[in-house]
Amino acid sequence: METTITLRERKKEATRQALHEATLRLALERGFDTVTVDAIADEANVSRRTFSNYFLNKEDALLYGDRARIDGLLERLRARPADEPPWQALTRSAAAQFAQRREPDPNWLGQLRLLRRHPSLLAQQAAIQAAFEHELANEIAARDPHPDPMRARVMAAVFLATIRTVTAHWTEQKTPSPLSEAIQTGLSHAASPFT
Repeated sequence: METTITLRERKKEATRQALHEATLRLALERGFDTVTVDAIADEANVSRRTFSNYFLNKEDALLYGDRARIDGLLERLRARPADEPPWQALTRSAAAQFAQRREPDPNWLGQLRLLRRHPSLLAQQAAIQAAFEHELANEIAARDPHPDPMRARVMAAVFLATIRTVTAHWTEQKTPSPLSEAIQTGLSHAASPFT
């Protein structure tokens, strides 16, 4: 089923992305604690009210990239054939998600540096990840012919831990191979209980 994105939806997404990028840029330049919502709105060339229509606070705006990546992965998983085994569907969804990433995204690396310095951001990111893990477990259970909620939750947790670990390792490499290859290798190491 193909989804048509309207011009209005594209404009809203562009505004959301601009606010996220402005937040990240200012936080890296000035320090996250000194950045205000008003400064972010000014940097993105929108009103304070527009900012509030898209995000609850500056933490929410900064972590928007994580939510966008999560939404993309869930979208890819839901598009996989319904009869495909869960681990295979997860692996192929991840391959599609990371296929274009050949080198670390500077914005994402900047966000990682900010997260390490600000516990409030880490706490909010952990909440986003926990919600994602729950949603992922539901998707896994839905495609399992003999659903087991505990197995689905363990599979979701292992999948996400593998992605996080491989991605962290990949960003530390001086001459990294493509991220998609590193993730496929990591997921193959983690696959044995689920295949």
